Amino acid sequence: MIECREVHKYYGDYHALRGIDLTIREGEFFSLLGPSGCGKTTLLRTIAGFEDISSGAVLIDGKHMEDVPANKRPTNMVFQSYAIFPHLTVAENVAFGLRRDSRSKDEKAQLVNEALEMVGLKGYGKRAAHALSGGQRQRVALARALILKPKVLLLDEPLSALDRKMREQMQVELIKLQRQVGITFVLVTHDQEEALVMSDRIAVMFEGQIAQLDGPEALYARPADRKVADFIGVMNFLPATILEETEAGARVDVPGLGVVELPKRQISRANPEDKGATVGFRPETMTLIGPGQKHSQARETGATIDEVVYYGDMTYYDLRLDGSARQDGVARPVRISMRNVFGRDVQEVGTRTRVAWSPGSLVLFR
Repeated sequence: MIECREVHKYYGDYHALRGIDLTIREGEFFSLLGPSGCGKTTLLRTIAGFEDISSGAVLIDGKHMEDVPANKRPTNMVFQSYAIFPHLTVAENVAFGLRRDSRSKDEKAQLVNEALEMVGLKGYGKRAAHALSGGQRQRVALARALILKPKVLLLDEPLSALDRKMREQMQVELIKLQRQVGITFVLVTHDQEEALVMSDRIAVMFEGQIAQLDGPEALYARPADRKVADFIGVMNFLPATILEETEAGARVDVPGLGVVELPKRQISRANPEDKGATVGFRPETMTLIGPGQKHSQARETGATIDEVVYYGDMTYYDLRLDGSARQDGVARPVRISMRNVFGRDVQEVGTRTRVAWSPGSLVLFR
């Protein structure tokens, strides 16, 4: 549905987009994820036609968009601010894009009602826009964008102004809406969790370039380099020594974990910014074992609990693994997360404990 071919964008001397090559499939929920200033919103605006590109090409549905203005492209956009007109009713806001349409008044009213029902606002047409909650305004913005039946819906951080509970609710509703209408959604967000929850595929961007493009599970479990791993969720890093490399993988020595054989799929590409090899793992891939308990994981190591943070459904532990590498004479802590299921006690600071883990949860960054 969307192709970007070697897209570059300059603002004077500033190189905002640096050779973006990207294909977004028809009917896909696609996210552009990255920190502020990485170029994700600029890329979205070039697709929408609000920004000209310096070189390269943007195609939508197989057609070049060069010299095609924003209002002639088969796209519509939901802005971060929603851009709701406070002096108009909900129905008038939703119908705004139809003001030059040749259809009759009754036909337009029918389209407005269908769009409002689609976003869960049936019966809200006569309500004043200024009287709506943040979540309702977001739905009105969606209805206004969808009423024109675009081939692509572009979403520029549409949930950032909502509180956490409403944001989580709207994430699920957006997923359902995208499946219902069946069109391509392209979301810009800096929220890693939001991207992982909502997307079929995610492009992680840094400094105007795509660092990794993958599905949520692959992106989380097998980040392409340490920078991506550090940005997506929480990952522990331990220094490692590569003892041997073969075509099948590598044998590494990790202080605190010992010597480990890692297959090729668990080895990231070279990252010139990093000095030396490191091994990464997610907090949930290791398990604390209580007194007298056994675990099916392949390996165990001893540890001391330095800190405990209780979150209700989860408890996070900062641990010092026995034999782990030291920095300024102090062992580097790692973070482990444990779900607070019935019958599992929260362990205390200073407790000696055991940690179960599997080599399959490790990623080597070299």
